[in-house]
Amino acid sequence: MILISLIMAVAPAVLILLYYYKQDKAKPEPKGLIIKIFFIGFASIIPAIIIELILDAVAEAILFLPIIYFFIKSFVVAGLVEESLKLFVVKQFAYKDSHFDEVMDGVVYAVVASMGFACFENVLYVSGGGWTLAFLRAFTAVPLHAVASGIMGFYIGKAKFAQTKSDETSLIFKGLLIAVLIHGAYDFFLFSMPVLGDAVGLLAIPIIIGSFLFLRKKIKLAISEDVMEGRTTEEYNMERLIPLTGTELNFSKMSRSELYRHLEMERMHSRMFGISQPKPFKEELDKEIGTSTSDVKEIDDVDNNNKI
Repeated sequence: MILISLIMAVAPAVLILLYYYKQDKAKPEPKGLIIKIFFIGFASIIPAIIIELILDAVAEAILFLPIIYFFIKSFVVAGLVEESLKLFVVKQFAYKDSHFDEVMDGVVYAVVASMGFACFENVLYVSGGGWTLAFLRAFTAVPLHAVASGIMGFYIGKAKFAQTKSDETSLIFKGLLIAVLIHGAYDFFLFSMPVLGDAVGLLAIPIIIGSFLFLRKKIKLAISEDVMEGRTTEEYNMERLIPLTGTELNFSKMSRSELYRHLEMERMHSRMFGISQPKPFKEELDKEIGTSTSDVKEIDDVDNNNKI
């Protein structure tokens, strides 16, 4: 019985993880990094428990106002703390990795971190409640973690390619806020059942379904953007591209078309000032960003026309 309960506690998180991992079909993330993020997310529940116990002890000062207490416990103690820790895991251990090169990657890594967290949380709950609780959470709490964090992950992915630091910060904050609101609303309806009645707990179901549909829409948008920008088909080695003299360019935030334009400008600049790149380097660079022979000829024709 204990083994069955344990399997039912772990299986939902793993299955949901695999579902969202397979959504990134064009350029899936390395399995080693996925496993790493999962177990870091798994371990993140330890600081979450410590922080939540402290905050809950403080919040208990207003137990005589149960609705306000449940609100704080839902949106701050649970929602803000847990989603912030998932964000921390993604930002610290995946965001700067070279494999994080699509908007869709933000969704994948956020879901993976959340499933690691939910897996540990589920084991703790199930150890005291048995397989019936495990079955219930498999269709409620675990999917809720995935969709809330997945939506946040979409905005993390968008932030990765933001043009300015302020836009990057704004997108990450927006994603965190939405995740906290979804997570907090779900918990609030469940926590307030002793006061507002059991029926209010049913409102958690449309939150899960609505968030799932919203995330699915965001995934389609992310994949579409990644395809348009060439991120799903091109492997860029950004460090091999050298910015023009006197300029500072962030190649990791460039689209495919912007990279082509920069390559054209760099070659024109080299020819104007008599600076030639070694042929092997040019051929390797063309291969890395996907420039074909016809593209190079077209760029060379532009250069020759400009000389005339």
